[in-house]
This record gives sequence, C-alpha cells and structure tokens, in this order.
Amino acid sequence: MEVLSSRVLLRPNDLASSRRFYAETLGLAIYREFGPPEHPGVVFFLGQGFLELSGHPDDGAGPGVSLWLQVRDVAREEEHLRKAGVTVLREARQEPWGLIELWIADPDGHRIVLVQIPGDHPLRRDTR
Repeated sequence: MEVLSSRVLLRPNDLASSRRFYAETLGLAIYREFGPPEHPGVVFFLGQGFLELSGHPDDGAGPGVSLWLQVRDVAREEEHLRKAGVTVLREARQEPWGLIELWIADPDGHRIVLVQIPGDHPLRRDTR
C-alpha cells in the first residue's frame, strides 16, 4: 500500500478542552480547521506528522485513537485488504464532506481509516 499522507485521529470527549490543551498548553501550530463553526475539527502540525481532533467518541468512528492514511485508490485497497482477511468495519463510500473513506481494524481492533481525496475536492484545488 502506498501511503501519501497520514495523521493520528483523536475523538475527544470534550473537543473544546482538548483543542485548548493541544493549542495553548502544548503550543502546537494549527495546520487547518474544518467543519461547522459550532463544532469545528482541527489538524495540528505534529513534527513530521499531523494530529487531528474531531468528532465525538460516539459518532460511529469509535473512541480514542485511530490512524488516518491517505491512499490513491480506496476501492483497490479495499479489494486487496478483504482478500488478505483484514476486518472491514465499514465499506468504502463517499462522505458528505467529499472524501472517500474505508474503515478497517488492525489485529488488536484499532481503527484505521483509508482516505482517497477526489480530484475535485477543495483539498486538491489551489484556492488562490
């Protein structure tokens, strides 16, 4: 599998408190913010990687820590992973925010989301 980008995902119990902790207490710089103003997600620079705070532990994505891996072709990876016997938690589908996501689990049950960014998605377009 060719991984193009990655990040650690945290689904905090209290998003605002966690955001203050990582931004103010630890002093992490913000890479990007997204989502609705009343419940925004945020991605911080984390050395050679990224840390994303978003969602809730009960929003279907599961509690705690997950991995976010960007790949070129989610459908191809899903086929390969199913043949390899990997547990697929949720089949690949396009999300309301435009990304194509597939949720799998590692042997210990840790969630991994494989993400494909379509060519017409704002993350791919130069908005200048």
